[in-house]
Amino acid sequence: MRSPRHETGPPDLTTHEGFGAFYEEHVDAVLGFVTRRVADPHLAADLTADIFLAAMGSAGGYRGHRGAPVAWLFGIARNVLAGHARGKARESGALARLSGRRLLEDEDVAALEERIDAQRAFRELAERHAALSEPLRAVLDLVVVDELTPAEAAQALGITRATVRVRLHRARRALRASGPMSESRLEVAR
Repeated sequence: MRSPRHETGPPDLTTHEGFGAFYEEHVDAVLGFVTRRVADPHLAADLTADIFLAAMGSAGGYRGHRGAPVAWLFGIARNVLAGHARGKARESGALARLSGRRLLEDEDVAALEERIDAQRAFRELAERHAALSEPLRAVLDLVVVDELTPAEAAQALGITRATVRVRLHRARRALRASGPMSESRLEVAR
């Protein structure tokens, strides 16, 4: 039969004596609860300790009219075990994502970061290029990408050299207006 002091709630868990008495009274029940769900003895001991620490932290929330202290402890135990399971699931997921991957050296990481930055700049330039009108893109592509002279581009497009120079100027101005960019790729022989 339980002592009357436990029917109204757990003892004062803020004192060594109160916590010791509460622990002694309920440790076997909590340990049994945990060992029915966990096979590793070290983990069972750790989880049992975590349960009592959680109980100590939430002793003020115990309501005697809602049930016996052991039922309250089992509720805490369920939460602690569920938290442990969530942590294991996160850990397993992280390990699964990492499995098959080698750890990168600092030099490898730096090289990858440079490559990603270079690709980002390329994507931004491609977006700017796509925003140009077709006549401006055509001139820019022939002069900058295909490395034709403005005279050769004019011949390829069937337009005058003056028109090529105007379109090239407008294309470069539009690209500059949309943000900073390396001028070296846009420089052309005049």
